[in-house]
Amino acid sequence: MSERAVEVFAGTDDLVAAAAARFVAVVTEAQAQRGSASVVITGGGTGIGLLEVVRKAPGDIDWSRLDVFWGDERFVPAGDPERNELQARQALLDHVPVDPARVHPVAASDGEYPDPVEAAAEYSAAVHAHLAEHGSFDLHLLGMGGEGHVNSLFPDTDAVREEHELVVAVTNSPKPPPVRVTLTLPAVRRARHVVLVVGGAAKSEAVAAVVSGASPVDIPAAGAEGTESTTLLLDEPAAADLPR
Repeated sequence: MSERAVEVFAGTDDLVAAAAARFVAVVTEAQAQRGSASVVITGGGTGIGLLEVVRKAPGDIDWSRLDVFWGDERFVPAGDPERNELQARQALLDHVPVDPARVHPVAASDGEYPDPVEAAAEYSAAVHAHLAEHGSFDLHLLGMGGEGHVNSLFPDTDAVREEHELVVAVTNSPKPPPVRVTLTLPAVRRARHVVLVVGGAAKSEAVAAVVSGASPVDIPAAGAEGTESTTLLLDEPAAADLPR
């Protein structure tokens, strides 16, 4: 796994702009080198905000040669505004010429797989098929919660302890809604580049724990590493507890 780099920005706008630029840079480089690219995107205000910036300044991305996955999904009906897929489509995917066959959402709770375990298995099949053909994801974007969770991997849970499966169902999330489908840390580690985008003073303690090498069981973000690069993009408040 790669060494962890830290970059700090003055405020939220600069942070989101930097994350969007990293998205564009990784995708265009991957397409230039290998013909196509793959990204795992994240929800939350910052995650969706960077997708909106990418939409306005997409650089040289060839959208027809991009595979899109989600790091996790709230297991709610397709039209629920809480759904990460819906938010990402509104922010970016409905506005660019992606190939629908290369967009890989998690099944909704009112869809073909109403059981979250079955939905996780179906999503796992799509993930495995992609990795069998391409070897890795090119970019896995992550937000982080104040307690250090990434995707729907919360501290001291079965999901964060998972060492083999790439996708699992979560049925007792401490953050609502309780039922989710998530990529695991083994899946995160199948990305060439992992970028954590973290803003806000409430997350500074967890950021410091990540940088100091905390156990992923205690601070799940500490287990998020890419094979080629791992980068924490932070605003000043999130970096407040880091040594200067």
